[in-house]
Amino acid sequence: MNKETLPGDKRIKFGINELAGSVGDFGTIFPIILGVALVSNVNLSTIFLFFAIWYALVGVYYNMPIPVEPMKAIGAVVIAEGLSAPEIAASGIIIGVMFLLIGYLRGMKKIQRFIPESVIRGVQAGLAILLLKTSFGFVINDLTFALISVFIVLLFMILSLRTKIPDLSALIIIGIGIATGFFAYGIPNPKMIAIPEIVIPETADFVFSAWHLVIPQIPLTLTNAILATSLLAFDLFKRDAEPDKLSKTIGAMNIISCPLGGFPMCHGAGGLAAQYRFGARTGGSNVFAGIIMLGFAFFFATPEMLRIIPTGIFAGLLIFVALTLGKSASKTDSWPVTILIGILTPFTGITFAFAGGMLLAYFEKFRVKKNRNDGNRM
Repeated sequence: MNKETLPGDKRIKFGINELAGSVGDFGTIFPIILGVALVSNVNLSTIFLFFAIWYALVGVYYNMPIPVEPMKAIGAVVIAEGLSAPEIAASGIIIGVMFLLIGYLRGMKKIQRFIPESVIRGVQAGLAILLLKTSFGFVINDLTFALISVFIVLLFMILSLRTKIPDLSALIIIGIGIATGFFAYGIPNPKMIAIPEIVIPETADFVFSAWHLVIPQIPLTLTNAILATSLLAFDLFKRDAEPDKLSKTIGAMNIISCPLGGFPMCHGAGGLAAQYRFGARTGGSNVFAGIIMLGFAFFFATPEMLRIIPTGIFAGLLIFVALTLGKSASKTDSWPVTILIGILTPFTGITFAFAGGMLLAYFEKFRVKKNRNDGNRM
């Protein structure tokens, strides 16, 4: 392995590999942000601005390509029901306070003791299946660009086996998508970013958000955004991203951003797998991602801009991110638990799949303990 790309290297870098990996997670980030902007009275420029700021800060803080993603459960409910900016802000404030306190009280250490590793691996498997499902939707809706994106990723995979050429597939795919949109629809009129405005939720917004947005999001944040991300970071870099530390950054991001019009944010194992898969090895990748998102915030933060990008280009990115996550999930110490969560996730959602996996994991522990005790009495 090249000395410049050692997984455990603590030096921040800004090479071509980091640039290529910086856009690896855009295929999951952009659809959620765009969907929210299309149905809610939120300022897309402000959302991009805070993503840009936190992407760069998190990259420098951890010096690993720890992603910053929109909270998926909240995003799904917002897109489905067209919720208001105060309701969205209320959910982010509640989650921000909750996870900041958990982090500073070192609560994740305690929670981690009760969640078996096989359950966390199961969450990774479930997310891999969800990403594959999403990618197939992109393939069906835009077969031509989906095939192009898959071909480009495969081409760079083959080239990487034979040469030391950096994996620029994600960068090229995003570039092709933007160039195609410009060619087909013209360049949208630039829109300068507005000064963020304070969003003040009312009591009713907090009550509604706590029940409809926060409760569905908590299991996903605990498992995927914190525990699975921490585990995957060690798998890939042999370095710790401590769960309590991740909890604190999630708390800080949301407490600061959401009252100013930002969207609830977290980390994620899928995003980490994506950036790593396409070349990211240090926090420099996050800094590049932040600069790119800042460009969207200042000049292209309109739904029209994002709509011109062919959705098929995200198919190839998501497929190979899913494979990276699946590879990590295969390191489980209990296949039945991990497989159960993976299978249930697309049908029941992560919350119920997580609960089912926990029940099975503790049943396995009980059975092993009982068999051991029975053996000792014989």
